[in-house]
Amino acid sequence: MSEATVSRVLNGKPGVSATTRQAVMTALDLMGYERPPRLRQRSNGLVGLVTPELDNPIFPAFAQAIEKALTQHAYTPVLCTQLPGGAPEDEFTELLVDRGVSGIVFVSGLHADATARMDRYTRLTDRGLPIVLVDGYSEHIDAPFISPDDRMAVRLSVQHLVDLGHERIGLALGPRRFVPVIRKIEGYKQTMAQLLGATDVDDLIAHSLFSVEGGQAAATQLLARGCTGIVCASDLMALGAIRACREKGLAVPGEVSVVGFDDSPLIAFTDPPLTTVRKPIGAMASAAVQTLLEEVNGAPAKHVELIFQPELVVRGSTGSGPLVNR
Repeated sequence: MSEATVSRVLNGKPGVSATTRQAVMTALDLMGYERPPRLRQRSNGLVGLVTPELDNPIFPAFAQAIEKALTQHAYTPVLCTQLPGGAPEDEFTELLVDRGVSGIVFVSGLHADATARMDRYTRLTDRGLPIVLVDGYSEHIDAPFISPDDRMAVRLSVQHLVDLGHERIGLALGPRRFVPVIRKIEGYKQTMAQLLGATDVDDLIAHSLFSVEGGQAAATQLLARGCTGIVCASDLMALGAIRACREKGLAVPGEVSVVGFDDSPLIAFTDPPLTTVRKPIGAMASAAVQTLLEEVNGAPAKHVELIFQPELVVRGSTGSGPLVNR
């Protein structure tokens, strides 16, 4: 890119394509330069983004992808992060509505909790506020839902472990009241029955928290039940499962194989590099923003769920099972 092109962009001159102009703006941002006042984009409005705590790296990744998509459409994101002991989701929602946001994106909110009241969302849709709900589902809310295929995610994981020679395959999950957990269990039971003829697998399912400590606790139970393969509901849980194996003197992947879920940033650099199922964050974030802005621009709200296909990423935490090693 020539100096003359950069100069034309900085001085607001014509003769530069929109793509080139955006490339110059991006370069300015990456290099830490302040944009000239004349080039600052005028916002079309505010959009709320409500997420869980950012300790799990998948949520900052989601937030960044959604914020990037909103910015590309000239909307200003307002990030509200829930913390233990902090403001609850309903308080954030009230704050955003009072600020006159154009819409709200909820990521892994109370809509993912099968035991929670859904009228908190129907009140928003009844007043005509566009909302999009990511990672959860309820038939009682007339709004778009954006979800990964949780059943397929577990199927990919179990299939991979079966192909490696594992039969005693456990499932480490968060609390059973969450919709993604319910769906993963359904996918697990279907796949274990289809591939291994195993129909009584309830004792191979362990519930805990979506954290390293939770994964360690769940994996400890599954190892005690003789599992040589462990499928986890998050990458953090998978790291906890690996810790549980090492505490018992079991090598990963030499004696136990572990599969995560999300493909969080930096997860490829763990020891061993984690085999995981990649959640399509970019595609889900783009769809969430596109769907929300269609409503903002006048399209009627509709009850629909867009389901995105995950991808198995094989790295170094899975290996041959006992059937192969005999």
